[in-house]
Amino acid sequence: MTASFYLMLKLRFAALMSSILLSCATLVSAHETLPTISDFEIVDGEIVFTMQANVEAFLAGINLDEVTDTDEAEQADTYDALRALDMSEIEARLPALIDDFNAAPLVVVDGTPVTLGLTRFEMETLADLELPRISTLALTAAFPADASSVVVNWPAGRGKMVLRQQGVDAPFTGFVNPGSASPEISFAGGGQATGWQTFTSYIPVGFDHILPKGLDHILFVLGLFFLSTQLRPLVWQVSAFTLAHTVTLALGALGWVNVPGSIVEPLIAASIVYVAVENIFAKGLNRWRPFIIFGFGLLHGLGFASVLGEFGLPEGQFIPALIAFNIGVELGQLTVIGFAFLAVGWMARNEWYRARIAIPASCAIAAVGAYWCIERVFF
Repeated sequence: MTASFYLMLKLRFAALMSSILLSCATLVSAHETLPTISDFEIVDGEIVFTMQANVEAFLAGINLDEVTDTDEAEQADTYDALRALDMSEIEARLPALIDDFNAAPLVVVDGTPVTLGLTRFEMETLADLELPRISTLALTAAFPADASSVVVNWPAGRGKMVLRQQGVDAPFTGFVNPGSASPEISFAGGGQATGWQTFTSYIPVGFDHILPKGLDHILFVLGLFFLSTQLRPLVWQVSAFTLAHTVTLALGALGWVNVPGSIVEPLIAASIVYVAVENIFAKGLNRWRPFIIFGFGLLHGLGFASVLGEFGLPEGQFIPALIAFNIGVELGQLTVIGFAFLAVGWMARNEWYRARIAIPASCAIAAVGAYWCIERVFF
């Protein structure tokens, strides 16, 4: 090989590692965006619309359709200033937000927009301002006594919404994309999604948790990849990881296992460090690694379960939603491995691959994982 060819490879690899590290630096201080969860029911002739949302992001004007980390938004300084305010100061700014919802209009009953008014506002108290602060808004509106159905319009820029009907048999539960409307939902119920509809809607949720939002899971999968690009070691590791996170994903989603994020998240970071460091010293798959990966997979499954907890699983559709979410996660992981093969896997047969590609990449992954671990434990 010529010197210019080696230089080209080094430049490509440096660019790849720079991209990874820049992404990691962004995530370390991330203000992660979460979906809005909205419940509605009919109470004493009024529609009651209860919304759990990141109100400061709404007030700051952040486009949640495009931003997954509020630190990346142009309005990041405004958002941080709003997060420093107390509940009464935020509540004083809500009339403008409610006016925007009514202008959409957010709720249309039997084809006629209804005007919502704020009846309750609550805000979480968080010691760590790096975490998203979720507020609860209860909005109510009167409607004609003979009305029978409702359509919810979710404005563009607000990110995805989970919409859940309460207080009826076979209630509607589904996602409403920004800039679109829900189907017509009967007040009497009966609009529950079919198993197939639930299945198809939860695959993107699982995939999205890996790409683009799951950088810690991405780095773990890359750690598996850089041990060896040979198919057999990779299959053993990915199979062990998949089996394990499927188990704890199910147990966590059912509520049978509940481990606080303050414990799970540092351990996930530590798992990244372990696989990356072992890559540096081990030249191939040893007989214990699949069992260790299985243990780490149990941890990552608890992380996946927390995402399902944020979205909520529809009653009566637990199994299709759970299976679909897991399939989405797997598709995301396979996509990561596919990109890794396209980026550097084609070099793996060269003698210098391990020294010039796999070990430096593993060092970078270990450094980021160690930083996360320290940050999540102490800060």
